[in-house]
Amino acid sequence: MIPIRNKKKSLSATVDEMRNFSLAYVEKYAPSKQQLRTYLIKKYLKSTITNVRKQDVIDLIDVVLSDLEKNRFINDKFYSESKAKNMIQRGNSINKIRNYLVGKGINDKYIKDTVNKINENNSDQDFFSAIKVCKKKKIGPARTEENRSLFYKKDISLLARNGFDYETSKKVMELQKNDFLKIIKLL
Repeated sequence: MIPIRNKKKSLSATVDEMRNFSLAYVEKYAPSKQQLRTYLIKKYLKSTITNVRKQDVIDLIDVVLSDLEKNRFINDKFYSESKAKNMIQRGNSINKIRNYLVGKGINDKYIKDTVNKINENNSDQDFFSAIKVCKKKKIGPARTEENRSLFYKKDISLLARNGFDYETSKKVMELQKNDFLKIIKLL
């Protein structure tokens, strides 16, 4: 029988290993700082590092994260702007974008800056996003005229679940078919 040797990792080896894991994860997923912190904590709490306190591992993770942030491998401001831009193109509301970014652990300052940029570029962004949702889901003004009144409650609730307020949803639902088609051509 071959004896099993317990390899004891030093903290410096752990930091190098942690940095390599972080770089591989950043390359594959382009995460926010909080997502990367969660990944590393899970990874090292599952590992078999002996004689190391949990707080020491968390401190090392913070050192690695600050190093990556200093070298601009992770940047929450860029992350929030790029995700918001991508979500706007897909037709998501500003509320949904805000909630998504909060869920990813982005700082409130960056979220406010991103939302302000969206509102500066287009003051009625939610209206156009709601129209994109209507086109994609074939609801509201995208329906045939006979079915619009039958599905009004269902359509307005679908818009509400996508994060649009009642006023915006009502405004979109009251659009005539030809106005809707004109706006779609502009988008």
